[in-house]
Amino acid sequence: MQERQQHRQEEQKTWKKIQSKELKKLHSVSHHLWFNVAAYLLISVIEFYLAVVGHSQTLRADALNNLSGIISAVLLLIGIFIARDIDDDDLMGQPLPEDISKSGQRLQLTRFHYETVFTMITGIIMIAISLNVMYNGIKSLVDQSNQEVPRPITLVGAFIAMVIMLVVWWFNKTGGRKLQNAALTAAAQDSLSDALTSLGTLIAIGGALLFKIAWLDGVASIIVGIFILTAGIKIFRESSLNLADYFDPKAEDQFRHAIEKWPEVKRVEELNAHYSGNMVTLDVIIAVDAHMEVKDSYRLGERIEAQMRHQFGIVDTDVMAVPWVSTQQKKPSE
Repeated sequence: MQERQQHRQEEQKTWKKIQSKELKKLHSVSHHLWFNVAAYLLISVIEFYLAVVGHSQTLRADALNNLSGIISAVLLLIGIFIARDIDDDDLMGQPLPEDISKSGQRLQLTRFHYETVFTMITGIIMIAISLNVMYNGIKSLVDQSNQEVPRPITLVGAFIAMVIMLVVWWFNKTGGRKLQNAALTAAAQDSLSDALTSLGTLIAIGGALLFKIAWLDGVASIIVGIFILTAGIKIFRESSLNLADYFDPKAEDQFRHAIEKWPEVKRVEELNAHYSGNMVTLDVIIAVDAHMEVKDSYRLGERIEAQMRHQFGIVDTDVMAVPWVSTQQKKPSE
């Protein structure tokens, strides 16, 4: 009994360290996202103004694309704010069962889901913006009376946007690697896509100016809309799979093989990994010798949990041991 109580205290200390480390990461991520908001806001204002002055559908589409970056960063900031709110003993004002609120671990892991929730909402907004961009592009192509060659000033807007987006991409990429944060890594991919979109906008406007082709601006805006749609669908797909408790089967196989290397483990009967924001938890059922004592199976579970934490960074592993029944054993005929 005393050993079990001591183990629980050690587990609580370990969890507090993990929680503190993750919260510090989220605090750093929020600084990166505020930089994103400032950069996207600056680009959007410049591009919207120059799109109106220079009569460019493509530059307007790129401005809307960068506007989605602002929305994405703000939503992620909201999700991170909720995840970092460790002083709350409820969840969004809703009361919780005593077993959840008492330890604090399950409550905090639940809070981390909000980062994923707001990431999914970002994907939905990006899809809506892309449809609006493509609609306006098609509308400009159908109504030829509104078609006109954009003015040279629009090239300046596209160039500025491309340069700033490359800076944002580098900032997010280095931060995502350092902090090992999925949201920031996704933001880096998004900002690189935005930089390439701005480059495409620059080329499209340059082509329209060089060859005096009015309809090229509308076509380019549709292409930009397709890029936004693709990025939005990808973000929505990944975050929704995360929330639907999907986990990469290849990664689960790695966990399974690592556990089965323990000589006491006859077989892993069942294994389920789960995401809580960027953190991974694991539920596993192992088959052990039927004559193994309870205290030995308990200690084996603790060693497996420590292995999963150090080898794969899994914050919490729940191990259940069941008696091993060989498939070669046959019931005696009656």
